[in-house]
Amino acid sequence: MKYRVERDSLGEVQVPEQALWGAQTQRSLVNFPIGTEKMPSEVIEAVGMIKKAAAIVNVELKVLDKEKGVAIARAADKVIAGDHDDQFPLSLWQTGSGTQTNMNVNEVLANLASKYSGEPIHPNDHVNRSQSSNDVFPTAMHLATVLAVEERLIPAMEGMAGVLGEKRDRYAGLVKIGRTHLQDATPVTLGQEIGGWLRMIERCQSMIMTSVEYLKDLAIGGTAVGTGLNAPDGFGEKVAVQLGDITGIDFRSAPDKFHSLTSKDELVALHGTLKALAADLMKIANDVRWLASGPRCGLGELVIPANEPGSSIMPGKVNPTQVEAITMISVQVMGNDAVVGIAASQGNFQLNVFMPVMINAVLQSVRLLSDGINSFTERCLKGLEADEERLSSTRDRSLMLVTALAPALGYDTAASVAKKAHQERTTLKEAAVSMGVLTGDEFDKLVVPERMV
Repeated sequence: MKYRVERDSLGEVQVPEQALWGAQTQRSLVNFPIGTEKMPSEVIEAVGMIKKAAAIVNVELKVLDKEKGVAIARAADKVIAGDHDDQFPLSLWQTGSGTQTNMNVNEVLANLASKYSGEPIHPNDHVNRSQSSNDVFPTAMHLATVLAVEERLIPAMEGMAGVLGEKRDRYAGLVKIGRTHLQDATPVTLGQEIGGWLRMIERCQSMIMTSVEYLKDLAIGGTAVGTGLNAPDGFGEKVAVQLGDITGIDFRSAPDKFHSLTSKDELVALHGTLKALAADLMKIANDVRWLASGPRCGLGELVIPANEPGSSIMPGKVNPTQVEAITMISVQVMGNDAVVGIAASQGNFQLNVFMPVMINAVLQSVRLLSDGINSFTERCLKGLEADEERLSSTRDRSLMLVTALAPALGYDTAASVAKKAHQERTTLKEAAVSMGVLTGDEFDKLVVPERMV
């Protein structure tokens, strides 16, 4: 491989001849040969947006030549579009402030912009003008997260809610047995059961959107420690407006930059709602798993789509594979929540230096939840069907229909009817009549499952 010589404040370093990055990126590659995880592409795209917005504002505020600003913005568009993704090779496990990724973007943009403008453009003096890694990276974290949630997760949740709403309405009148403690309970409709699932998704969506609003406050303009040193007046506010124009989302300059640089409470709050969503998805998926168990020797009340052979040895077996995928995703998200919380607690003095691991966890959670919900909805929920014959059978055999007798007979007598039926393997009606506490007609008038929901 051929190399060229690049220089930074520490001296000379050899860089691959065709690379668009410079000395600081190369030093990071050498000094952090750790793991396989790279900085998420969403973060690189977000930093590209910040650099474009900053270049425009720096020109407007007359701290950067127009020609240089135009060239930087043009280069940033290429990065935002993903045209140079191979030029961002740095390990996630780097400096905790994200400085090396900020400089990676600065160096790539400087080299590209220099080609466009025909004059030297410096990564620090021009691309990073009026900025610090300490306000750029937190801003990129917020920007990337808001975009991921609003463009990917919320549409996935809306799609799932739509399917659940259709199933709820379809099965609104289908009475089945309820269950508590994994034991038979009084009846519900399948529509009511599915409606509970729908409410979980709708409620989580509302909580997520509320949390996202706080992430629209941006740290940009705080520079190194929150004071705004070396940034012109109004820089942060104007960059926020530019980012709104680029993304179509209303971003704001954070009112307290000291808070923005050191605290990550907005991301903790957002990820807490992602954990809540993961918990609800685990519950919904496990309900489907249990209700579809069988098909003959389990509950067998729901029929799941047969997407692929379920066993390498048992012919004809169908397994709840989409359930297993979404529940594994839920476990990962719950684990990521611990990462986010612990990382956010490490904001010492004026800066948090656990930011790369934190944003990687947040974006992984959003990505997994978005993809997982889409797959679970498309390949499981859409094709989910009720086995109405099985539902009727389990409902009519349930001993907990005896609950309807309690007002007429009293709790203890009703319990005796249920125990007798269970011990003698008879119906509740047969037990009540044999005990002489009700006639057959009286039983039929009192125990009507459709009236118990």
